Amino acid sequence: MMRRLLESCGAATVIAAVMFLLATGHLGGQAPNSTPWGHPNLEGIWLDVYDTPFERPVEIGERELATIEERTRRDEARMINPGRNARGEDGRRDVAGAYNAVYTSAKPAGPRTSLVVDPGNGRLPSLTPEAQRDIEIQRDWRLMLLRNTETCRSGARGCVGGEYGPPSPRRFDVAPFYNTGRMNRHDGPEDQSLGDRCMTGRTPDFNGFRRIVQGDTSVAIGYDTGQGQGFQRVVYLGGRHPDSEITLRHGDSRGRWEGDTLVVETTNFSPKFPFRGSGQNRRLVERYTRIDEDTLDYEATIEDSTVWTAPWTIRQELKRQSDEQNRIYYEPRCHEGNYGLPALLVGRRVDEQAFTEGRGPNPFSLDTATCVGGLQD
Repeated sequence: MMRRLLESCGAATVIAAVMFLLATGHLGGQAPNSTPWGHPNLEGIWLDVYDTPFERPVEIGERELATIEERTRRDEARMINPGRNARGEDGRRDVAGAYNAVYTSAKPAGPRTSLVVDPGNGRLPSLTPEAQRDIEIQRDWRLMLLRNTETCRSGARGCVGGEYGPPSPRRFDVAPFYNTGRMNRHDGPEDQSLGDRCMTGRTPDFNGFRRIVQGDTSVAIGYDTGQGQGFQRVVYLGGRHPDSEITLRHGDSRGRWEGDTLVVETTNFSPKFPFRGSGQNRRLVERYTRIDEDTLDYEATIEDSTVWTAPWTIRQELKRQSDEQNRIYYEPRCHEGNYGLPALLVGRRVDEQAFTEGRGPNPFSLDTATCVGGLQD
């Protein structure tokens, strides 16, 4: 109840801030250098306008900047990618992928060789033995569910490390982990990926654009990402994190000003919304610094001693976008039209009924996880 009250107060503060800025004309045209409360002004819609590899290719070493030739090659590879427009061989599919180039715009290659800037090689630190063990547990489980499919019979890439054989007796067991990816079973919603469940939006997000609105005691950040799977986040300027037993999808964010930089520390993440394998032990420290009228420097450091052997840092240079041209829906909208999730569950029930009546194959011989397909009697 106390948290709801705090969130309501925070939302009320932000709404009041928006109304004030609208009344004074600060939301249109050139932004002032500071807010009515004397804080540096970070407001606006911000986007990383470049496509930058998350990790640096090993062959580049510790070179932070890309050459013109490298950027040109990356641009050409993305722009002419045949999978974005190629039609299916049988002529029945519009394009080979889910969306063609009209729906999948490509950003130009950026000047930097990786988003990761620390460690100096631009690559994530090594995983801990505990994290590697968790990965193996999940991989073994997913391969077990694929065992009777054409994917494993043909030795396709989706079954690397697995074996072909009759359906495993473990296929009806409770998964030994909380599932966030698609697996070859559809007994309930949590057998599906977070994307199927319209729940991919998570903190941190380095892909979509974010709208920042400031108040006296809080900052609101709205993220537009993942086909309508955006989210709202409130950063409280003060207070302390709740007890560790309280976990939240996007964690608990507490901010402070260090000169012109907004520093946000986020903890208390839910284990059900991991980021690259990191769940409730994740600690995220973000730094936002306004460089000029149209540039916001963003830096984020993540640490989780149960997943990585050292902390790591990414950096982005965000550019201000037009408020007028980006009138978007500010609430997640994937759920409103999510026909895919119930269709997956209903389709599986139909397959099971057909198999029971001798009219179809064993559903566990159908690969509905890796998109390879195929069946066995």
